[in-house]
Amino acid sequence: MSMDFDVIVVGSGVTGGWAAKELTEKGLKVLVLDRGRPLTHGSGYTTEHTPPWKIPFGGKPLRELYARDYAVQSKSYAFDETTRHFWVKDSDYPYTQAQDAPFHWLRADVVGGKSLLWARQVYRWSDLDFEANRRDGHGVDWPIRYRDLEPWYAHVERFIGVSGQAEQLVQLPDSVFQPAMQMSVVEKAMKQRIEAQFPARRMTIGRVANLTEPLGDRAACHYCGVCQRGCSPGAYFSSLSSTLPAASRTGNLTLRANSLVEESTTTRHAGVSRACASSTRKPARVRASGRGSSFSAVPPSAACRCC
Repeated sequence: MSMDFDVIVVGSGVTGGWAAKELTEKGLKVLVLDRGRPLTHGSGYTTEHTPPWKIPFGGKPLRELYARDYAVQSKSYAFDETTRHFWVKDSDYPYTQAQDAPFHWLRADVVGGKSLLWARQVYRWSDLDFEANRRDGHGVDWPIRYRDLEPWYAHVERFIGVSGQAEQLVQLPDSVFQPAMQMSVVEKAMKQRIEAQFPARRMTIGRVANLTEPLGDRAACHYCGVCQRGCSPGAYFSSLSSTLPAASRTGNLTLRANSLVEESTTTRHAGVSRACASSTRKPARVRASGRGSSFSAVPPSAACRCC
């Protein structure tokens, strides 16, 4: 593997995947380091359509195991016996919390990260959001407004695919939509009654990064309802189905799994990065000559428990 890169990206989740895609498409040589295990889109989703009768104990929580090893991760809606292999084992990676302010640090342990496990609801902020601190007289005013982000919202939406209904609401700007998912009979009745009783109110279908029409080599959603297990058709947006393949097609991407980043250092000129794959437990030096940033990574089984 070449040890010289223009950019080093830490993590291959939603943000890391996007960084890799945008930078490689601009011609930069990019190294992506991810702490998680390798996972292949499609074939890696081993429980995707596992029927309930083949799931141990019908998918009921394994209380003793979860309490001992997954006390934090098991609090996620997306954690169960069909997705446990995607998550970190809390007993292997403990962290301290303030007793009066507990923090649930939900962490995936595979390439693609939580882009495989997110709920995919995507909404544009409006100026009511960007101006909230200034209007309410507290906090720090945002230095940008909706008009600054509007073209970037559209750039992202065209690539990821967002289904939803245009409503022309000031407080909820419309996205670049694919056709909306259909409401159920009950939802349609509820919408009709709410809007009849309160004309100024609007009930709309969720705006979600699930395709209702094919997009590139990704197929439309077939409504199996178990998105968090992985989606081999690529109907929902994830790094594995979308941004990483796009980055890979440029020929400018190098992806290393099992590389846990411990430290970042910066120099005025070229930086030197140190990474270590857990399969070898030997550090490897890599250079981000274009950005002057460096990272030191250790195997997940080593002493560092913070990343």
